[in-house]
Amino acid sequence: MKKKVRLIGLTGTNSAGKGEAAAYFQKRGYAYVSLSDVIRDELEKDGIPITRDNLIRKGNEMRETQGADVLARLVTRKIKGKTVVDSIRNPQEVEFLRGYGDLILLAIDAPVELRFVRAKKRGREESASTLQEFIAKEAEEITDLLTGQQLSHCIQLADFKIYNDSTLENLSKKLEEFV
Repeated sequence: MKKKVRLIGLTGTNSAGKGEAAAYFQKRGYAYVSLSDVIRDELEKDGIPITRDNLIRKGNEMRETQGADVLARLVTRKIKGKTVVDSIRNPQEVEFLRGYGDLILLAIDAPVELRFVRAKKRGREESASTLQEFIAKEAEEITDLLTGQQLSHCIQLADFKIYNDSTLENLSKKLEEFV
């Protein structure tokens, strides 16, 4: 029987530290893929600006028309060896990736106020200029729709949960056991 490829999947709330976790694993020899990059590619093809609103809308549209696991199916075309898979937001993506590889799913979270500050610092188009707008936007990622973003369900499916409420050094220490 063929050995499955080693995958570390990342799910969690916006600006909790998934990108920093991905960078940590990349420095330790993991390739990187992101389900959000699949959506970004589609938005670019369509000439649509890459904003959080457009990413949410397009991702949900792709799941609705091509199946809830479409992003995971498309991203696996880029996986050649041990890989960190970022931006998992639907349970069907988790299920597909578990069947594809030896997946360890990590959920990363942090206090919402800290995440809002981090989001502002990274300078992306977040569609939220206040903490209240940030919280409201996040609610769009927590649905029960089969083809929508089911972030809280993905967090529940995680093998391990990491609370990232401190320094980057502290986060790195928490990630060491998964390398």
